[in-house]
Amino acid sequence: MSAPRDSEPQIGRSVLRKEARAKLTGRAPYVHNLVLPGMLYGKLARSPVAHGRIRHIDTAAARDHPGVHRVLTGEDMRALIPDPHYGPAFHDQPILALDKVRYAGEPVALVLAADPHVAEAAAQSIEVEYDELPAVYDEVEAMTSKAVVHETLKPAGTFPDLKHLAGKRDTNIALDFHLRRGDVAAAFGRAAHVFEHTFKTQQVLHVPLEPFVTVAEPGDGRLTIHTASQSPSFVRSEIARLLGWAENRVRVQVPFLGGGFGAKLYIKLEALVAAAALIVRCPVKVAASMEEQFYTLTKHAATLRIKSGVDANGRIIARACEVWWNGGAYADIGPRITQKSGFTAPGPYDIDNVAVDSYALYTNLPPAGALRGFGIPQLVWAYESHADMIARAIGMDPLEFRRKNILREGRPQATGTVMRDAALGEVLERLAQRMRWNEPFDRGSAALRRGRGIAIGFKASISPTTSVAIVTVNADASCTLLCGTVDMGQGSDTAMAQIVGEVLGVAAEQVSVVHPDTDVTPYDMATLGSRSTYHMGNAVRRAAEDARDKLLALAAELGLAPETTPIPDLFRHKYGMQAGNVIGMGSFVPAYTPTDHASGQSDNVTPFWMVGATGVEVVVDTETGHFEVTRLVNVADCGEAINPALVATQLSGGAIMQLGFSTSEQMLFRDGQVTNASLAEYKIPGMLDMPARIENEAVAGNERGGPFGAKGVGESGTFGVSPAIANAIEDAVGVRLSALPLTAEAVYRALRAKRGEPLEDA
Repeated sequence: MSAPRDSEPQIGRSVLRKEARAKLTGRAPYVHNLVLPGMLYGKLARSPVAHGRIRHIDTAAARDHPGVHRVLTGEDMRALIPDPHYGPAFHDQPILALDKVRYAGEPVALVLAADPHVAEAAAQSIEVEYDELPAVYDEVEAMTSKAVVHETLKPAGTFPDLKHLAGKRDTNIALDFHLRRGDVAAAFGRAAHVFEHTFKTQQVLHVPLEPFVTVAEPGDGRLTIHTASQSPSFVRSEIARLLGWAENRVRVQVPFLGGGFGAKLYIKLEALVAAAALIVRCPVKVAASMEEQFYTLTKHAATLRIKSGVDANGRIIARACEVWWNGGAYADIGPRITQKSGFTAPGPYDIDNVAVDSYALYTNLPPAGALRGFGIPQLVWAYESHADMIARAIGMDPLEFRRKNILREGRPQATGTVMRDAALGEVLERLAQRMRWNEPFDRGSAALRRGRGIAIGFKASISPTTSVAIVTVNADASCTLLCGTVDMGQGSDTAMAQIVGEVLGVAAEQVSVVHPDTDVTPYDMATLGSRSTYHMGNAVRRAAEDARDKLLALAAELGLAPETTPIPDLFRHKYGMQAGNVIGMGSFVPAYTPTDHASGQSDNVTPFWMVGATGVEVVVDTETGHFEVTRLVNVADCGEAINPALVATQLSGGAIMQLGFSTSEQMLFRDGQVTNASLAEYKIPGMLDMPARIENEAVAGNERGGPFGAKGVGESGTFGVSPAIANAIEDAVGVRLSALPLTAEAVYRALRAKRGEPLEDA
């Protein structure tokens, strides 16, 4: 028995994004546009010192500045909140610096005024005296450095999979994750070849074109927070915890986001703005400048050492990986990245003997957290560069080497979890076909050499997490979906509406989606890690099915045939007019087995796997080192595509973002201070940097646990870009780069070194 279907199937439709008209006309709501009566604007004074004790904060000049309403410091926060520290892994980050600063750019004081320009001018007059302390900036040095960023650590206890999280006292180690499978030492001993390489990635920035922004509005025993956040449910619970309030006294509203990419997860400005609003008893708005994004959250720089034992047939029989993650001054979600991504460090290969050591480390740089890929692009950069280097060394084609070693359906991954519904082999083969790998390839001229490269990566979805959804069916058959997923440009509102429409037999255009509002929309852990399609999608499907079942029950009560009775007729027969609602509710929590703390083993480490592969063609100028990516091919496994057009744009968007991280983007530091904190100097890709050809394809797949066989794809396009480019450069001119970004200068230096004419370092 099913509900009547008033529309064509919704799954597989390239439905126009629901917010398209609002964004095109400029009517889409953003927090940056929000102005409340009596609102004060806040501007921050930041530390120029990377590590130092605070001796004295002189705010007199700022307080006396005409138009200034109030100046707040960490002590004001401590007067309101006895322990004003927050964080998803550790409660290690103060709302405003207390006692000492741990990175250059850390907020020290907040100036409030009715005019943001007045607040900014006054903030610049604040003077702070510091006793500078030794600092550490490099992740490997942080392992043994005498400069310790945090003397004490308070685990947050937020995540079930990090209940053991404690950190190591008197060190900079926030978390160390270890995985052991098989007998690695013995396997290395019998290997025909052993290869060991070290790779490095740089610190980069999310650069959403909408910077961080929050408005807090105090009420009668309540607080409303309007914020650009990917995790409104977490914001509510964390603000309530800080204040010692019940959660229902905190309301968090999130409109559209102008990009997030992981930057706007957990607490960023929310605790500061909430505390300030409660202290001054009026609305407060803090909007970061583009420059201030560089001091708020970055992507982990990392050093990766990978060692592999290969038998005479080209099979990998042993692999050992060490990964050092540069977490900056505050842990944010770094420990979870260290663990969740760390266990995939051996790559998507069938290896019986594996050892992984993955470390989350504090340094005196701006904090690092989640950024599209959750650590996976750093790991794929290492293991797919390593794969090509091995293949070339043993005289095997790079594609054949991957074919020989790729992890197949039903085989265990390094954690012991059996690989299911991950089309690794299919994605690799389809990429080879798209690249015409076995056909002749034009190598170019002596001056302009052409090359091509491939890379494949995979990611475990984050777990355990919880999602809840509510579907309301109105008497005219229109529907309203309430869920906490944040649409930040990925098209989640549209995909969720399609799921509702598919279950209830209505067009997705008839389904409206309520933006996250914790007074109205139910709980969702966060919009991150490509989890929404699978996790929230399952919750939405269950909510729609609950509503459908209630419609069927109503039809049975009325003695009507549900297959032929339109939904509006059910309500008219029941109430005698167009009236009433049917409400369905659904929740989803996937099964999960935590990894063993000692061995890293688990029989169910993730609800689903994401797979993405990239192929590139490059042209390299042998005289200057300049290179151009002329063709970029993305192939991914997203299960069943709910909206094929959205899948294609997600793949190209992820790949273009990673192209910037691969070839141009890098935060530069001097004594811990960012020296290129502007878009004039920090170069994200522009239109002229785009490959002439970008091709996207989702292989036909079916994720049995996903809604209608679907799973997330927002990060899959990022996985293989960096190593594919490096592999193509080596294919073109025979030089290997092992550190990101891949620049013309790096290629030129490598070419000179290859010719025996190395350049001296500047």
